[in-house]
Amino acid sequence: MATVLITGIAGGLAQAAARVLLAEGHQVIGVDYRAVQTPLPTGLTGLTVCRAHYNKTMIEDLFRHNRLDAVFHLGRTGSFKESAGKRFDLNVVGSQKIMNLCVQHGVKSLVVLSTFHIYGADPANHIPIAEDEPLRAGLEFPQIADAIQMDNMATTWVYRHPEVKTCVLRATNIVGPTLHNTLTQFLRLRHVPYLLGFNPMMQFLHEDDLADAIITSWQSGLTGVHNVATDEIVPWRTAIALTRARTFPIPAPVADVFLRATGNFPGYLIDFFRYPCVITDRSLRQQIPWTPRHSLEQTLWSAVADARMNQA
Repeated sequence: MATVLITGIAGGLAQAAARVLLAEGHQVIGVDYRAVQTPLPTGLTGLTVCRAHYNKTMIEDLFRHNRLDAVFHLGRTGSFKESAGKRFDLNVVGSQKIMNLCVQHGVKSLVVLSTFHIYGADPANHIPIAEDEPLRAGLEFPQIADAIQMDNMATTWVYRHPEVKTCVLRATNIVGPTLHNTLTQFLRLRHVPYLLGFNPMMQFLHEDDLADAIITSWQSGLTGVHNVATDEIVPWRTAIALTRARTFPIPAPVADVFLRATGNFPGYLIDFFRYPCVITDRSLRQQIPWTPRHSLEQTLWSAVADARMNQA
């Protein structure tokens, strides 16, 4: 059995991956710069949890005192509650340190979770977008620059350090019952808006399906950069209908002000409600035995079911 370190363990995705690994008999160590809620959810008995920033001494101790077989770096922060400097420190400097530690301590495999947001939503996008398409997102929105830099760094790492089997996964919209990312929280609103005159095609991936893709990528020895998505593509207004939310239009010129007023909504995401960013994961599925188990309707409903019950 293997010993696996998972970053971002305070989040639902990392915990979903840990749950599967523990059930298979692996030893799992979880680390996060955030506090982890206790008691731990069902299925995480045996999980070792540490709180540490990814570029501090304590993370070095985890590598030094444990013979790690694999690292799942799922701890990229997209939270805009954090300052730009802290996001850069966590996402870029911290990721670089984790990758360096993998080399220094002979870790065999590394999976880095990136995001499809780095492609950007643009009317000039191909449909679907493959891994060799240009990254448009950083042209107008510096908020996504740290995610692009982290992805570029990890992509370069794949070829600079072949001794560590490194896989970079660019996942589409991730939603699910235990997630609290921007899109999942947006879908849980009682009234979910759409931009007047726009209805872009979108994809949604269940948190458990992404956890399975991460684990299968590691177990299959996958390397390189790969999109992770689903075959089911749906217009945004249809997705809203599947969540059984009430909806209403907002004029595009006031969208930025309105969406920021609903919460911590980063400006670059607004373009994803204007223009399509549909990706293909053909490369991934050709190389590993993985397909999503949840349908589009199951995926969306799982993310909002509890909220809808409370709104009844």
